[in-house]
Amino acid sequence: MPLFSSRTSRRPRIVPALDDAELARVLGRLSKRSGSGRAQDVALVSSLLEETGGDWDRRSHRTSVLAGAAADTGIAEAWLARRPEHADALVFHAWVRLARGLRDGHLEDAGQVVSQCHRAAELSPADPLPWVVLLGVARVERYPQNEVNAIWREATGRDRWHREAYLQMLAYLSPEEGGSSAAVLDFVDVVRTRIPANAPCAAVELTAAVRQYQGLVAQGGVRAMTAGQLWEGAQIAASLEQAAALWAKPGFFQHAGAPADLNVLAYALGAAGRAADAHHVFQTLQGMVTPWPWNVDGPAVQRFEQHQAKAERGRQGGVGGT
Repeated sequence: MPLFSSRTSRRPRIVPALDDAELARVLGRLSKRSGSGRAQDVALVSSLLEETGGDWDRRSHRTSVLAGAAADTGIAEAWLARRPEHADALVFHAWVRLARGLRDGHLEDAGQVVSQCHRAAELSPADPLPWVVLLGVARVERYPQNEVNAIWREATGRDRWHREAYLQMLAYLSPEEGGSSAAVLDFVDVVRTRIPANAPCAAVELTAAVRQYQGLVAQGGVRAMTAGQLWEGAQIAASLEQAAALWAKPGFFQHAGAPADLNVLAYALGAAGRAADAHHVFQTLQGMVTPWPWNVDGPAVQRFEQHQAKAERGRQGGVGGT
């Protein structure tokens, strides 16, 4: 699947499917009906996931997006009722329950979700997705660190650079979810030198930095005023420099979540006072907006447009700008 194949400028908009045209097609066709319409929806979802085969990165992206879209429908329940011993149906149902749990702050019948994940893992031993969902369950249920580490090893043992696994672990360790800034830094320090520059999880360090920056700004006062100093640290400055030089190059990233990672990069460059350097990133994105990181201080599309305009002005002026 070509990544960012057209350079035509497009109006910024939220695009859950990112650049996955087949996923976008299915999202557009999913109905809100019941009865026969629900059977058609199940067929659409199951066929799309089956087509991904062993592409665990693409399968994870499609499953998570579809689970979010189906969270308030009966699609997952209908599929599982028809195929109770089908690995994809079990994982999808568990992921839908997780999507609801992350949204609502609690899981309904966490034990059932865990059982479904373990059964799916038995049916499809090579698939990391049941273990990735279990990492999400660990976030909501606040599992002890040693139990989370065991799940983490299962997930990354099947797909070493699985993007969603890294993001789930990062969220589990974050101070917002009961972890700590120190735990996040320790995790990033351990993994940063091992991750290939173009791996699906390559943005984990920059993602952690953006979250830390936003946390400082949210505190207000002196911490907010000095939050920009975060980007001056030697390690994060070097990481941002490398990302700015490589990520938006044609063909550098091949993973499904690449546009989401480029949204993080564009935001980080603006936060670091390097708006002009974000211009090429915005051009590459062609208006594809992800809710986070833009939505922390206003509507995501509006904030994206503001940063994009600032990047254009910075490029024309030949300076980074803020």
